[in-house]
Amino acid sequence: MQVRVRLFAGLRERAGAPELELELPEGARVGDALERVRALTEGMSVVMAVNQEYAEPDLPLHGGDEVALIPPVSGGSVRSLHARVTEEPLALDPLTERVRDPRAGAIVTFLGVTREVELLEYEAYTEMAERRIAEIVRAAIERHGLCAAAAEHRVGIVPLSEPSVAVAASAPHRGEAFEGAREIIDEIKARVPVWKKEEGEWVRGATPRPGP
Repeated sequence: MQVRVRLFAGLRERAGAPELELELPEGARVGDALERVRALTEGMSVVMAVNQEYAEPDLPLHGGDEVALIPPVSGGSVRSLHARVTEEPLALDPLTERVRDPRAGAIVTFLGVTREVELLEYEAYTEMAERRIAEIVRAAIERHGLCAAAAEHRVGIVPLSEPSVAVAASAPHRGEAFEGAREIIDEIKARVPVWKKEEGEWVRGATPRPGP
């Protein structure tokens, strides 16, 4: 069975290619694939994503699966929810408009900006990143009773003082809006496959956890 594995950030640079092919026996599992790439991942804590979901080592693999090797990460379908990964500059005004709601008495926004260095470079597993951001935003809406919420992450070159991530949340009261916005940015930093290069080095962060 042949499995094609996508690579990102430091792993892509180590391999010198955006993907690799593994020849695995029928019935192989994620743990078997991780063992085969041990030389590539040495010194780096990684997880594997299968069909854009973080996978446990005992998950069976199939020839048609979309597989990606995820190194530690750096840190819209309905009106109330918006999630996007983009190379375009981010702006708060359009995001704020997305979360305006007649029921909302508070709108909280957050911008994460480049500081202290001339620029940062971001890379993402875009399809999976957008899906994960949408899941995070949806969960925050439900948990905190938000009227609406939105989040965007920029990829590519982000110059000094420009935003790399933006969040907006609206709720009937400020407490829920603050809590929802804080949860969204914290979960994006912990769970979304986005990598940051600073002054030529990929920044080590948290190993993303499987599951919701």
